Amino acid sequence: MTTTEPLEGGPGTALDAYLALIDEMLGGPFPETDVHDATGWGGPGHRVRVLRVGRDLWNDDDGRGREESWTQMQARLDALVAALGPCRGDPVVVDLGPYLVAGCNGEDVPEPLDSLSQQTVMMQAWPIPERDRWLGLSFGQADRELPFRLFAAVGAAGSLDLGADTP
Repeated sequence: MTTTEPLEGGPGTALDAYLALIDEMLGGPFPETDVHDATGWGGPGHRVRVLRVGRDLWNDDDGRGREESWTQMQARLDALVAALGPCRGDPVVVDLGPYLVAGCNGEDVPEPLDSLSQQTVMMQAWPIPERDRWLGLSFGQADRELPFRLFAAVGAAGSLDLGADTP
């Protein structure tokens, strides 16, 4: 997907494509073994898809490109949250910082929380009790010079307590 795609809802838009992919993730099985490809990663009990990749920020000396890219990703995240609201309600905001600290301290952190916490600090999440899963949306970057990436994550219900924001 390119940065010029329309975001508004409706057939053929980026938002429509994101929502279709999320539905597919919620309904499909988790990978039986660990997988990693250009679309994301997954394994037993989780799947993450990269919905969007922003522009490269290697030559962003003045920080304007970073600010613009952050604003675009936030707008996409906000649009997804708004689109999911009528059927899923308000999301729980999950602070991923404690998962990063726990992983750095050698504690066992379940996927996809371990991987996501290395790239983003917050996640909007919903329990999906009818599928015994949770859905999370976030964006971030693995390094200041790398592009922002918008993520959709689905995990087994037991891997994330949506009533608490610490591991």
